Amino acid sequence: MKNYQKVNVPVSEARAELHNSLNLTGAEVSINNLPAGAGVPFIHSHQQNEEIYAVLSGRGTMMIDGETVELQAGDWLRVAPAGERQLSAATDSAICVICIQVKAGSLEGFTMTDAVVK
Repeated sequence: MKNYQKVNVPVSEARAELHNSLNLTGAEVSINNLPAGAGVPFIHSHQQNEEIYAVLSGRGTMMIDGETVELQAGDWLRVAPAGERQLSAATDSAICVICIQVKAGSLEGFTMTDAVVK
């Protein structure tokens, strides 16, 4: 088995979850495209997982615990597991975000503290 997987995701898909196609074992990654004026039709939180959102293009808002957070291309946003959240595109702009979901508190090493330099 190879030590990597590669996948190409069409930018026109409304939502693409990558856990199966990339054989992810420690994170969930999704790409989400909402047209102007559209929103995720539910509010949700998590039991264990925090979410990190990266806005690739467009504008929108994230409602978190009743507070509206404005989003635009280039923004990164972390939401704690208990945060009740709902993503929406602006009325005049689509939005494309990557959402990375990982178990809160599970990071034990990163970059050089986890790297094996040869």
